Amino acid sequence: MSGAALAVVVVVVFFLALYLLQRYGDLWKQQRLVLFGTLLSWYLCFLIVFILPLDVSMAVYNQRCFDLSEIGPPGKCEEPWTYIPNDTLEVFWRVVYWTSQFLTWLLLPFMQSYARSGAFSVVGKIKTALIENALYYGSYLLIFIALLIYVAVQLKWKLTLADLQTIGITAANTWGLFLLVLLLGYGLVEIPRSYWLSSSHNYVLSKSYFKVAKMATEKAEADEKLADVMEEVAGIHASVRQNHFLRKYVDIILTKCPTKYQEEMGINVEISRVDQNAAPTKRVLVKLHEKVVSAVQRHNQTQVQWSILLEQAFHLEDVAKSRNSSLRHFTHSFPLAHRGWIRRFIYTPTVEWFWECVLRQGLCRLLAVLLCLLSAAVIWSECTFFSTHPVLSLFAVFIQLAEKWYNYHCIEMVCFVGILFMCVCVYSTVFRIRFFNYYYLVPHHQTDAYSLLFSGMLFCRLTPPLCLNFLGMIHMDSAISHKNRVQTSYTSIMGSMQLLSFISDGFYIYYPMLVLLLCFATYYNLGSRCLNRLGFHQYITDDDLISDLVDEGRELIKRERRKRQRAEDGENRRWVDIFFL
Repeated sequence: MSGAALAVVVVVVFFLALYLLQRYGDLWKQQRLVLFGTLLSWYLCFLIVFILPLDVSMAVYNQRCFDLSEIGPPGKCEEPWTYIPNDTLEVFWRVVYWTSQFLTWLLLPFMQSYARSGAFSVVGKIKTALIENALYYGSYLLIFIALLIYVAVQLKWKLTLADLQTIGITAANTWGLFLLVLLLGYGLVEIPRSYWLSSSHNYVLSKSYFKVAKMATEKAEADEKLADVMEEVAGIHASVRQNHFLRKYVDIILTKCPTKYQEEMGINVEISRVDQNAAPTKRVLVKLHEKVVSAVQRHNQTQVQWSILLEQAFHLEDVAKSRNSSLRHFTHSFPLAHRGWIRRFIYTPTVEWFWECVLRQGLCRLLAVLLCLLSAAVIWSECTFFSTHPVLSLFAVFIQLAEKWYNYHCIEMVCFVGILFMCVCVYSTVFRIRFFNYYYLVPHHQTDAYSLLFSGMLFCRLTPPLCLNFLGMIHMDSAISHKNRVQTSYTSIMGSMQLLSFISDGFYIYYPMLVLLLCFATYYNLGSRCLNRLGFHQYITDDDLISDLVDEGRELIKRERRKRQRAEDGENRRWVDIFFL
């Protein structure tokens, strides 16, 4: 099995990253460099998570071989079924880690500015990206110089290349751990709670009404913003003649406008030679180009999200009607657009009724309980992993029990479940959070290039400290456990964190305890309540304003249902007339 497990994981994780990119991005319309950068960053981060359990089992195997060699003549150690040569793992970690760091600190920030730039040429986009990132790179350079001076003074200016590498890794991991705990504290509570609440049909339906009302407002704002931008484009379109040297840039902007507005502005009609306004400058056109792309993207996002929310609300109302019906048969208000062989032969209306009205509620609650237990184990381990005598971290206890019997399967399973759950908590938060319209991951191929690249940056910065934090939880990091034992290959490339003792002995150990406070804040919805006070509405059941939005969403759904019913009735009458004629 040498290398086979690694090869299988590499292939499976690649298709997982590709599937997520296909779900959130547009593989056919977005820039190839954006897709490649995002796919590579997601892929490397997911790969680290899946390979780390194999690295832990290899460390246990190497420790056993070392112990046998110390006792007497070297004996034959039983290799784990996922055996990977140490040299292979070390090379793998170095390539994956340093590639991800190059992406997150250098390439992806540059690509963000490049993709968002409104310049009309490659050179112009590169120039804009360099200017925007000058301050970004300069700030991190100052932080690195400050750490460098601190360590140099501590070591009396005896620095080696390995020390410089360790300083850089420590600085990156410290920043990542700071953000990691914030996201983890939210996910550890919100994920189990979301599954528990999803078992309540009334809660899910009310939240759907709330989302519809909120999306209606966003949709109206996006339409208004697009109309304003198109009005500005129309003015420039009329003021720039065909023989003007800026005309080619105006034509590029016009191609980015929706077809309806292109027809209104008369793209194919010869423009009047009488200038109504002064011709704009190239800088104005660059800004306008950027505004057009942003407005069109936001308009398309709201249109798609509005359609999806309507379908979800209609379906939830159908579920409510089916639950109250004596017939064990699920009835849809409107015909399904796609009715394949699965729905005809497997997922029949009777099966759908049992799933939606009987089984789904119980399974959601069972899953919520299991996730809640995992959350409790992670929180306890985060707050107690500094204690090595006695061992209080639950994950460390499980690993040490399995290590006594050299049960590699159990070691890998515990590591995989633990780190996978932590990653789900962190990554799902990254997919959920929204910073106005600058960062917003929208499914159904509606995420813009800036948000895709920003998510890749976050993943690359969060994953290494997450893995290091997990290794500390299971006492496989000597900087935490202070044990003289064989280290994992992943820990070996990180270098000795003792170089910055105030971080390794202080921040890395005690800062993760803050996750307990963040979990309490999330449980009592303190963040959502603060956002509501600031005007950014979040769904909270005991808020009067939210209740008004729920009522508004219910009325909007009734209106859309009547509109769709009239359209369907009209279509049926048309087919009847055609049939009898």
